[in-house]
Amino acid sequence: MSAQQKLNVGCGRNPLPGWINLDAVALPGVDVVADLEHCAQTPLPLSDNSISDFLLSHVLEHIERPLPLMQDLWRVASPGARMVIRVPYGSSDDAYEDPTHARRYFLGSFGYFGQPFYWRADYAYRGDWQPERITLLVSKAKHKGRSPQEIMQRVMTLRNVVQEMIVELHCVKPAREPRRELQQAPEIKVQLV
Repeated sequence: MSAQQKLNVGCGRNPLPGWINLDAVALPGVDVVADLEHCAQTPLPLSDNSISDFLLSHVLEHIERPLPLMQDLWRVASPGARMVIRVPYGSSDDAYEDPTHARRYFLGSFGYFGQPFYWRADYAYRGDWQPERITLLVSKAKHKGRSPQEIMQRVMTLRNVVQEMIVELHCVKPAREPRRELQQAPEIKVQLV
């Protein structure tokens, strides 16, 4: 596969034209069938450095062990590849109610997909994704007239403020060293919908 391929990871019933659509089930439009839970034992059937763009829309929260998946996606990513992850925010009912959800994600969760966060311990994770921007989608009707600071205060203290979290990351190759001083905070944006 060429270096400019796009990968729709866990596409389910939403394959995208012009993308490689990957899922664990051979549904209509799925190009590659692979079990995302077992990437440590069975790597994805994709070439190293072959993917320039990734979409994981409401997939990651279903993965019990996300580090092997993120490491294998890093393997197939071209340097600087872009990734968009869409997940329910960890303190929303959406994150808890679905019995197929294995993990909850918060603002600080995505730094752990990058090497700088492993300055304290080595969990054998070797991928390196840098979160650039996290967009929190919140209800315009419930938060109209509130400042971004007021909304963020509510996000950090109340449940069901965020409807969805969209995370934009890029692939860092070669991987950075696991050093605390290399950690970079992403831009946090609140979007009223």
